[in-house]
Amino acid sequence: MTVTVLVPDDYGLAAVSRLEGVRGLRFRLGEALPAGAEEAQVLVPGFLVGPEAVHMTWELPKLRLVQLLTAGAEAWVGKVPEGVLLSIARGAHGASTAEWAVTGLLTVYREFVEFAQAQREHRWTQHQTDTLSGKRILIVGAGDLARELERKLLAFDAGCVMVGTQAREGIRGVDELPSLLGDFDAVVMMVPVTAATTGMVDAEFLSRMADGAILVNAARGPVVRTDDLLAELQKGRLRAILDVTDPEPLPAGHPLWDAPGVLITPHVGGSSRGSQQRGWAIATEQIRRYLSGAAPENLVHGEY
Repeated sequence: MTVTVLVPDDYGLAAVSRLEGVRGLRFRLGEALPAGAEEAQVLVPGFLVGPEAVHMTWELPKLRLVQLLTAGAEAWVGKVPEGVLLSIARGAHGASTAEWAVTGLLTVYREFVEFAQAQREHRWTQHQTDTLSGKRILIVGAGDLARELERKLLAFDAGCVMVGTQAREGIRGVDELPSLLGDFDAVVMMVPVTAATTGMVDAEFLSRMADGAILVNAARGPVVRTDDLLAELQKGRLRAILDVTDPEPLPAGHPLWDAPGVLITPHVGGSSRGSQQRGWAIATEQIRRYLSGAAPENLVHGEY
């Protein structure tokens, strides 16, 4: 039996063609589905696609699996037809996102933004900066991203504590957060978007962070209440490094752009050279398992 897999690009077409028993079929968002799409059992959307791709699932009568190329599934949970499995690309982008977080912390502590501005103005501003070495970093999340970040931070002699949904060996429980936040120099958010994490970083959360601490959001924008963060930034009590925002993309006139002590990047944590290859490597392995009759390892259960 041949299984039809809908893919968004030529790289994906080549990747799935290497799987035995697969017929790859290219689609383009915004265009009519190609002939034969009605036979598709598997859909692989593109990276960070919008609701248009979600709507496709309702046009595919034989669809049984949606395999994402990203680790986040919030745009898809509860929005696909009943009986359709949803699988994520857990493990594909952890190293790249962790690298982004370390880069952000080093940039802030070593003042590279300020030095770059001084260079443009031809000013020699030699002075002592802060350092990542010796800092205490609280990582909220205990999955692939968090483990990759811990591994990299330890190489910089920074101390790390991870927080998971439940306490277990080497990981603190989320119920301990209120008593933990004030003991750390930086708090890095690496959680999926769920009912429990939406708005998790609110005024109370931020108020418990130490003066001068840095909030790093490598998760999703809705995890942080933007107005509450803005209030702390404008007071100059906290700093922030944000790869994601709410709203996103951040409108040109939004006050977050000009808030003091914030470094913003446009959702590029996992977008480094090789991200396509890493995403498809995970995706094809999950599809291979599905074809063999086994459940994909990265299936979403509930909200994540």
